[in-house]
Amino acid sequence: MQFDIITIFPDFFSSILAHGVLKRALASKLLTVHTHNLRDFAHDRHRTVDDRPFGGGEGMVLKPEPLAEAIESLNVAPKTDRNLQSETIILLSAQGARFTQSTARELATLDRVALICGRYEGVDERVNELFCDRELSIGDYVLSGGELAAAIVLDATMRLIPGVLGNEASSAYESFGQPDHIFPESEDGPPRSTHGSGGLLDYPHYTRPAEFRGLAIPEVLSGGNHDQIRRWRRERALEKTWRNRPDLLENADLTREDRAFLTALNQQKS
Repeated sequence: MQFDIITIFPDFFSSILAHGVLKRALASKLLTVHTHNLRDFAHDRHRTVDDRPFGGGEGMVLKPEPLAEAIESLNVAPKTDRNLQSETIILLSAQGARFTQSTARELATLDRVALICGRYEGVDERVNELFCDRELSIGDYVLSGGELAAAIVLDATMRLIPGVLGNEASSAYESFGQPDHIFPESEDGPPRSTHGSGGLLDYPHYTRPAEFRGLAIPEVLSGGNHDQIRRWRRERALEKTWRNRPDLLENADLTREDRAFLTALNQQKS
């Protein structure tokens, strides 16, 4: 899979690509990342990439000409002829649709993803209309530019590429992971360290020592009863999601037992 990132700060990505899973993915040739300096496509002596917006207002906007040349240099198919099952161009913008784990899974199936890092007050809208397939935002807040957002989209997507994590199921058994039926767990053996969350947040994790500064691990985790451990983990995931991200429960994969547990939590709260 190939990522192309158009930015005015290509050096921003140097350290990100030199560490951890991203470094291993690049070394194993499962992923390639190319950064493209937008200023290389500005032809005045100051390499100007921004201008004041028509209609007035604070701040500057990225100009269309350098961005258009940068995008066309990628040799991606024109927007009207583009095969979105293979490649896509994305504008990173505070006005974009929310980037989610589901979006990352979708992008991980493509051969090529181009990310345009917005800057200043945004990007000339004609670039969006002429070249981009979608706008994405990583959250309901405003950043100084799209570089941080691009790094997040890159990291969240590349770890879903088969072979990057070494085990295809690894990325499913975590917060926002696939439902359990995608990678079913044997009821006879010990529980996995994590589970197919079905859209929930992950449950709390504990490691040695069994007691730390007066806090002991939950007794159920050392009792050896696999069914009880599974249920405890599920209930803690439900509880954490109910407390921190109740919006996720609307689309989560819930059983009748799960719903009864959530009803009891709501009754305790009231």
